[in-house]
Amino acid sequence: MVNLISMSKTSKDNPEQNWFGERAVDANEKTELVGGVFHSVAQKYDLMNDAMSFGTHRLWKDRFVSMIRPRMNWEYLDVAGGTGDIAFRIRKKTSAKTSITVSDINESMLSVGRDRAIDLGYTQNMDFIVGNAEHLPFADNSKDIYTIAFGLRNVTRIDDALKDAYRLLKPGGQFWCLEFSHVENPLMSKLYDTYSYHLIPKMGQMIAGDADSYQYLVESIRKHPTQKQLAARMEDAGFTDVKYTNMNFGVVAIHRGTKPE
Repeated sequence: MVNLISMSKTSKDNPEQNWFGERAVDANEKTELVGGVFHSVAQKYDLMNDAMSFGTHRLWKDRFVSMIRPRMNWEYLDVAGGTGDIAFRIRKKTSAKTSITVSDINESMLSVGRDRAIDLGYTQNMDFIVGNAEHLPFADNSKDIYTIAFGLRNVTRIDDALKDAYRLLKPGGQFWCLEFSHVENPLMSKLYDTYSYHLIPKMGQMIAGDADSYQYLVESIRKHPTQKQLAARMEDAGFTDVKYTNMNFGVVAIHRGTKPE
């Protein structure tokens, strides 16, 4: 785990807002294009996650939720939570009395999550609400834990989302992000790039009938801030005690920060 006590401002706000993968676009167009991606892949999203990561995404999510150490009396918000993977793990570690809200900008993804919640019997104190991570429909100082897993890189204006997370967390509340990140080892990075660019879009075509959406998802990882850049931007948004943990050589990273009391 890396502790980041003080980091300098690294860039202007939202530098990735004009990139849809490796294609330059208007910021508003990016939001629409990303929405189209997830409308397209919603029904096969979980299946593709298993295929692309050989099931490893389940272990990453398990570790992510375990690191949070959920408490039953906390109020949870899972952003870009779509199909419910993180929310359901939190529910398993708490109780039906624990308040959990899943928010996603994409109704197709939320619909899959709602159906899964019903099938699992997770209907009490679990809400599914459409919302844009840049300006969510929740009150200031209202949540104890904010999670976002494999969603932040798809947000058009990341700095706006970080500031909104800070706004709605209670003093002492925690921001937790699980996201694909950057492999620092040159050999591992080359192998990872070969796998990502050449195999994942083909798998997307075979399993979901959509190579283009998965080409975007691969490219979006490369445009996402590095571990240190994201940590610095969390600090810029006001978070303290910012840390990150790499997994699988940095293929994914867990970032966390606290809103001061």
